[in-house]
Amino acid sequence: MVNIDTVYQRVLVFANKEQRGYITPQEFNLFANQAQLEIFEQYFYDLNQFARAPGNDYVYADIDDMLEEKIQVFENTDGSGTVSGYTGGGAGGVNKILPNYIYRVHRIELDNRNCEILKTKDFNEARWGGPLTKPSHKRPIANIRRGIMRVVGDNNDFLTPTGVFYFRRPATVSWGYFVINDKALYDVNENKTTHFELHPSEETELVYKILKYAGLSMQRNDIAKGGQGLESVQIQQEKR
Repeated sequence: MVNIDTVYQRVLVFANKEQRGYITPQEFNLFANQAQLEIFEQYFYDLNQFARAPGNDYVYADIDDMLEEKIQVFENTDGSGTVSGYTGGGAGGVNKILPNYIYRVHRIELDNRNCEILKTKDFNEARWGGPLTKPSHKRPIANIRRGIMRVVGDNNDFLTPTGVFYFRRPATVSWGYFVINDKALYDVNENKTTHFELHPSEETELVYKILKYAGLSMQRNDIAKGGQGLESVQIQQEKR
């Protein structure tokens, strides 16, 4: 977790240097959520990139371990009861629409058996294929198209999966505050404040990204370029 007030105060120090500008709590919360989502999505691009890159196995193993540590907090599983409650997406409600909190599915189960997740074309071909490729309860197949999850087992029947393993989206962050004498003061009340769910090592990059967005919003190129430059240096250091 990264403390949201710590990030906000650091951003204000950078932005207010030499009286460059002030970032309101409302603006900060918008920028903060954009920055968190951008960092979160980059995890998956980095994992894919390092998995394909040639080189020292030990180095890339370390990078993979580091990324896995950052991602694992967002990993979750919905069991049969929860999955059955998903909104129906066709086939009499058996096909399910993935909830908005799911970012990426990495495993689908039918009665504790792993479904082979196929692209739409391959899914349709396998479903109507020959005896060797035809799905069954012992070898179920799955497909996700336009946010709708489909699973097929015996007799080409669509079935509701019994388990969905996925990465959820980060919770929406919020710097909570109350106003005294027209000044916004930090409110630690958990009903008003939500901290970043990212790994503590992301604190510096969050500051730089938010600073970049703030500069663009205020039309201050010096702040935007400063934030972008610091962000680039930070990213280069992380990937060495």
